[in-house]
Amino acid sequence: MLKRVGWFTLLGVFFAVSSARAQPPAEASAQSPAQNDGIPVQNDLVRARCGSCHKSDDKGRMSRISYRRATPENWERTIKRMVTLNKVNLNPADARTILKYLSDHHGLAPEEERPIAFEAERRMIEYTYDKDKDTSDTCSSCHTMARVLSERRTKEEWELLVAMHRGYYPLVDNQPMNNGQGFRRTRAVQTEPGPDGRPPDNRHPMEKAIEHLTKALPLTTPDWSTWSAAMQTPKLAGRWAFTGTAAGKGAVYGTVAITADSSAADAFSTETRYTVARTGETVTRTGKALVYTGYQWRGRGAAPGATEPWREVLFIERDWKTMWGRWYTGSYDETGIDVTLVRLTTEPVLFGSSVTAVKTPSAKTAVKIFGANLPTTVKAEDIAFGQGVTVARIVSARPDELAIDVDVAANAPIGPRDVSIAGTVKPSALVVYDKIDGIKVLPQAGMARVGGNVFPKQLQQFEAVGMNNGPDGKPDTPDDVNLGLVNVKWSVEEYTATFGDDDLQFVGTLDQSGLFTPNVDGPNPKRSGNRNNVGDVWVVAEFVDNDPSTSSGSPRAESRGDAKPMPKMLRARAHLLVTVPLYMAWFHETGGTQ
Repeated sequence: MLKRVGWFTLLGVFFAVSSARAQPPAEASAQSPAQNDGIPVQNDLVRARCGSCHKSDDKGRMSRISYRRATPENWERTIKRMVTLNKVNLNPADARTILKYLSDHHGLAPEEERPIAFEAERRMIEYTYDKDKDTSDTCSSCHTMARVLSERRTKEEWELLVAMHRGYYPLVDNQPMNNGQGFRRTRAVQTEPGPDGRPPDNRHPMEKAIEHLTKALPLTTPDWSTWSAAMQTPKLAGRWAFTGTAAGKGAVYGTVAITADSSAADAFSTETRYTVARTGETVTRTGKALVYTGYQWRGRGAAPGATEPWREVLFIERDWKTMWGRWYTGSYDETGIDVTLVRLTTEPVLFGSSVTAVKTPSAKTAVKIFGANLPTTVKAEDIAFGQGVTVARIVSARPDELAIDVDVAANAPIGPRDVSIAGTVKPSALVVYDKIDGIKVLPQAGMARVGGNVFPKQLQQFEAVGMNNGPDGKPDTPDDVNLGLVNVKWSVEEYTATFGDDDLQFVGTLDQSGLFTPNVDGPNPKRSGNRNNVGDVWVVAEFVDNDPSTSSGSPRAESRGDAKPMPKMLRARAHLLVTVPLYMAWFHETGGTQ
């Protein structure tokens, strides 16, 4: 079972985020490379605890360590590997210190980390490495390509990494990869020109990969040279605006108070309070964080009484005024919030509104505007949404929230609207629409994993958004207007893939918030063939539009001349694959890098 166990759980707050749940390939010890480049190790603890295997030369360069740079997550994996496979006797406090030093002095520059920040965020995205297809195919057969891009090495170090794979995982020699062969040549040498007339390229895939990685991901780069010289402890203490998006809940707005933690120069404590805009639900959390390499925030935080903390992975911009990333939780890190933090001053700031769309025509629609340092003596004429939208009255005014009623004229133009309050503007705070032309279910393709008996379950959150066809009146065109989340009735239908398909009965349940919870892991004796509780189904959302102005009349009633508006039913669906647990647990959860 994937579970929160292991030696690294003792590392506590300074090891949070193990996005890094992975047990990646191990590296074998080796003599120092012959290259003249290399990063001297100037930390006594690293030399003392690692020096029995990783020898130092007269310039302070340690074998293997000095010829590699990596993210905190990849260095954490290495330390885990040294403890679990090489039997290094390392206490948690020393492990924390070593991880911090290596991440800071043998890490990645912001420009190197930015393109693959999603790896540490444990974000599920479609990513294609287009620099070299053969290398991507070979490496991503077993793990993400982003894990490779989280490293920089010398040529000899890339060669030793390949040797390590073969030593710890001998099946890779003959196991077919995406390119047709493993780490050892298994196909006949090509002697004839290819279909395009080019001469045959008989280099082994690993030879191609090493050549590409050496050029594309070298140890020494201008970005790292510049950053390692300029890097300093970020000054983050203060009050920050918090905005985010949570799947199934929509926008969240609030503030984060960050204070410096005396435990370390790069350590911080946090107090967060945010509101789910659509529902008014308020959440408070406290947390701890550590910053690696001068810009990589790794933390964890929890609400009072919570059983599981949320991991925090943020990218700190160089001006120390903005941070962005993801907070996440779940057995497979599947639940999360995309977040942005912006440093607050005494100036007013608008975060957003409680509604994403207002209808034309309508009167006294309740709207809450969230922000910080908002004026409490504001007048209705100080608040503007553009043509056709007026503030009818101000219900209440606080520094963090204005409650108002708005009127929308029948001739109000359709589309996004900025909101301005006494000179402060929030672009595209909401949209004006005349009707809901359709709905969409997101994601269009979801995945869940059965579990609960031996393995954990992977949940899948769906949400439904309303769509207006925009000025051209046609769906799925660039001028379509997204109206945000709408309340729908959720259900599940059979995705018929074979005769007598019965997945619907066994895969799990979908609640009325759009959250799918899979069934327990099998096998299930109640199912034909004693099969597991896996399969695929349609997730269906139904929206009933009761607005008389957009509903249709009954043809029969129209023929009698007494037609009454009938609710308009809008329907959309998405595909859900319910599959087996992650048996090969590349990502074992540990205490992490916070």
